[in-house]
Amino acid sequence: MRLGRIVVVAVLMAPALAAPALADRAAVERAAFSGLSLSAPSASFMTVCHGFGCQYRVELGLTSADHATLRRLMTAGKGSAANERRAVASVGAWFDKRVAPLAGTKGHVARANRDYMFDKGQFDCIDTSRNITSLLLVLDELGLLKYHRVAEPEARGHIIDFTAPHATAVLVEKDSGVKWSVDAWTRAYGQAPEIMPLSRWKDLD
Repeated sequence: MRLGRIVVVAVLMAPALAAPALADRAAVERAAFSGLSLSAPSASFMTVCHGFGCQYRVELGLTSADHATLRRLMTAGKGSAANERRAVASVGAWFDKRVAPLAGTKGHVARANRDYMFDKGQFDCIDTSRNITSLLLVLDELGLLKYHRVAEPEARGHIIDFTAPHATAVLVEKDSGVKWSVDAWTRAYGQAPEIMPLSRWKDLD
């Protein structure tokens, strides 16, 4: 095949190759944010939820210094999917500290329950699952996720079967298709989110 023809074929194929990734991101954004009337995040901006059910919101501008920090932290994720998940956990801890001065959430507790539902300095799982999903989408937009893609938040538990409802952000390992929960609700201020196979997370109370 001549070089000119190769170039033409590559150009024609590029939109088709990009379309599934764009469609996946659009589906995640609809599932995570549309029901709460939230804007989708970008590499330079996101809305941070707090105070239970995204009742309170602050706008976080992500600077070039933030981008540099994210790249530095994700450097530890090179080499394997497991390394990348550990790096994502480190990013989650940094993110919690980054938003605290804006949202007034420094000192938030792990597993904040209904006793805290009128405290805007706390997070419930709706807040954390959406915030972490936003953070993961930012990492993806910056090209910092090599081994994973971002999926829609998932939930477990139903009042009808007497298990407490709970939601989490989700990553999907590209090679294996295994889903991983990225759950910050179970962690206190400044701690890394818990990351585990979603199947195991679904079996927890």
